[in-house]
Amino acid sequence: MKRAKKKIFADFIAQRGLKSTKQRDLILDGFLSSDRHLSIEELYLKIRAKHPNIGYATVYRTLKLFAEAGIAREMQFGDGQTRYEHVGEGEHHDHLVCTRCGSIEEFENETIEQLQTEVAASRGFLIEKHRLELYGLCGACRK
Repeated sequence: MKRAKKKIFADFIAQRGLKSTKQRDLILDGFLSSDRHLSIEELYLKIRAKHPNIGYATVYRTLKLFAEAGIAREMQFGDGQTRYEHVGEGEHHDHLVCTRCGSIEEFENETIEQLQTEVAASRGFLIEKHRLELYGLCGACRK
């Protein structure tokens, strides 16, 4: 999967006439090695720990390029920060968002997907894309 996303990004920047740089490669590696929904600052701090010459603006611009290339998705979870998650081909998941600690858990549920399709179809509506986010308290915060 990582190799495929790296190829997608390499093809994207080549098509745009942009340069393949070591900094972009480091940012891509840092992004792809995470399984979390990362904010710009979180990814910046993660990469800067090993590569202090990486700038915040470079991480910001590169994450925007990842989204344009289709390997990352920008997400808003009501905390004022844009977060980025991996985009997998044909993959869909929903989110549980803790309003206290900010944890974000992905889940998949075929019954929910089926119900959404049925509701839309019963109203003559064709779903092109959708997003389900449930907000509340995670198990740890409820204790």
